[in-house]
Amino acid sequence: MQNIRIAAASVNQTPLDWQGNRRRLETAIASARDAGAQLLCLPELAITGYGCEDMFFSVGVQQVALRELGKLLPKTEGLIVAVGLPLFYESSLYNAAALLADGELLGFVCKQFLASDGIHYEPRWFKQWPAGVVGQMMWNGRLYPVGDLLFDCGDVRIGFEICRDAWVASRPGARLARRGADVILNPSASHFAFGKQAVRERIAIEGSRTFCATFAYCNLLGNESGRSIYDGGALIAHGGRIVARGPLFSYQESELTIADVDVDANRRIRGQSFDAQTKVEQQDESLQLEAFDWQETSPAIANSDAEPESWEVGENSKFEEFSRAVPLALWDYLRKSHAQGFVVSLSGGADSSAVALLVSLMVRRALKELGPKTFVERLHNSPKLTEAIEQVGEDSMAEDSTAMAEALTRSLLACVYQPTRNSTDTTRRAAIQVAEAIGADFFEWDVDQLSERYVEIVASATGRELTWETDDVALQNIQARTRGPGAWLLANLRGAILLATSNRSEAAVGYATMDGDTCGGLSPVAGIDKEFLRAWLRWMETTGPEGLGPLPALAVVNAQEPTAELRPRTDGQTDETDLMPYAVLDAIERAAIRDKQLPADVLEVIAVQFPECSREQIGGWVVRFFELWCRNQWKRERYAPSFHVDDENLDPKSWCRFPILSSGFEEELAALRLELRLKDA
Repeated sequence: MQNIRIAAASVNQTPLDWQGNRRRLETAIASARDAGAQLLCLPELAITGYGCEDMFFSVGVQQVALRELGKLLPKTEGLIVAVGLPLFYESSLYNAAALLADGELLGFVCKQFLASDGIHYEPRWFKQWPAGVVGQMMWNGRLYPVGDLLFDCGDVRIGFEICRDAWVASRPGARLARRGADVILNPSASHFAFGKQAVRERIAIEGSRTFCATFAYCNLLGNESGRSIYDGGALIAHGGRIVARGPLFSYQESELTIADVDVDANRRIRGQSFDAQTKVEQQDESLQLEAFDWQETSPAIANSDAEPESWEVGENSKFEEFSRAVPLALWDYLRKSHAQGFVVSLSGGADSSAVALLVSLMVRRALKELGPKTFVERLHNSPKLTEAIEQVGEDSMAEDSTAMAEALTRSLLACVYQPTRNSTDTTRRAAIQVAEAIGADFFEWDVDQLSERYVEIVASATGRELTWETDDVALQNIQARTRGPGAWLLANLRGAILLATSNRSEAAVGYATMDGDTCGGLSPVAGIDKEFLRAWLRWMETTGPEGLGPLPALAVVNAQEPTAELRPRTDGQTDETDLMPYAVLDAIERAAIRDKQLPADVLEVIAVQFPECSREQIGGWVVRFFELWCRNQWKRERYAPSFHVDDENLDPKSWCRFPILSSGFEEELAALRLELRLKDA
């Protein structure tokens, strides 16, 4: 038996933060050494940060990355360490991983399959390395190998699949296995999406089983550069099973995951009488290959229980992931932007309540994991946070964490309710109760006179009276826009980020007032559909996240029908009356935008999903959706940055491209209208 202790580290990096990134990498290396690890895998592009974007083109950035690599070399004494960086070789830039051992550089492996879908633009900056090719480059007066390499480190052979390399059918691991790889490292910058960790586990498990090699995956952690969330969750797989799991959504700067594995067990299986060559080649086509039950033939010793947390499975797992991912993203956005907190224009409805609640969850999770002292340190030792802790008393944390969480929330989050004559007592009560329940600082001021004054000024200038019969949309919008300046002013006074509250369903059809409810520097729920938000809020009211529990005060929010409260109360305005049922809207959006289907095809898909509705009714909703979608692309272009959480994102800067000007599917919609009229006849 030949055991090797392998470590994989998740690290919270920031693009171009040379000193901070190096410090965190050095900390991870030191922790691995202290834990007795012999091999450590650090994330993809960890030296520069993954999200440098067009700064990867900078020759200076490329040169500094190599200098930083040189500074890490002496820290690797007694260890083998893999770390990612951009590498300019000959005439092209590559996404590379350097392997360091005992203070020496062994060489560079370059990524073979670049991420180019959705939020990824790697081919814009990097060139794909061809399989089987090896070159040499000069650095610091010495020649080093570059390319598709397998390293002999003592008695262990180490190969790489860099992030996307492990997600394709023709994985480099198959060729590495044929060459006798004992360990395959997977340094990654794999963004969070709902349910994605289960896919990563399958990749790790099948890689270790089919390639007869130990598979070590590590990832970035937190909100690295603005829109993407990295969930950490390092994995070590051996013999077709996960033997070590790192924590997900950690607020620490780095997390180390360790396992002891027997590399001789891999070799024994490779030497069995079955055709290992055929087995590896089949891996190129499918990850479903059946193999030996390695649980008995290749034991491994992990540093911790490898069972997943209970929230990772079951019907509430998506709610739990949302309750962890977005608060972590808010935490990193807050501290990396050096802002002093957040402001939410709290209407008493679902969207703004959800945004305020996510900030509250951020405080509670960070406080629980870091403790008051580190909490404040990470937020740059803000004097108002220090004062809040002193008032509660840091020693009381163990006795009354709720009081501490509320004190810190009050310092970091301000909510303001801004009614007009069309607002109701219900939404006012809801706003007050939610703010009180989460401990937010609460303000209220009436903007009705401001709104009416704008109407009077414009009516006088144009020489005509503005009425609901003739100017409905304009009169609704001016109320929403009147709320913007006060919210911005409050944010400026507090040095805070104003959070926009529009959701993805509203973004799809432009059911939001530009410079009104879209005001903000960050839009935390713009990637989330309304139906999910409403279901999540009901879950938060009655169940809540593991370890934190429910928030019963949400009952008054959940009891309401969604409404903008911009028309006179006698109209009984609701969102779904203005648009269509949100369940239908979200289904149409998925078919039309995610699945790229044209109006007639969308009609067929939706008709099957909602048999209780007439074909004519559904057709009308489909027509309305496409008209509003095309008409409002300019709004989506102006939305504040949002977080990416799934493959239904509408953010044109990171996922869903659509022209601002187009035909608006004129011919297709005309044909659909004609069909519906014929049926009516």
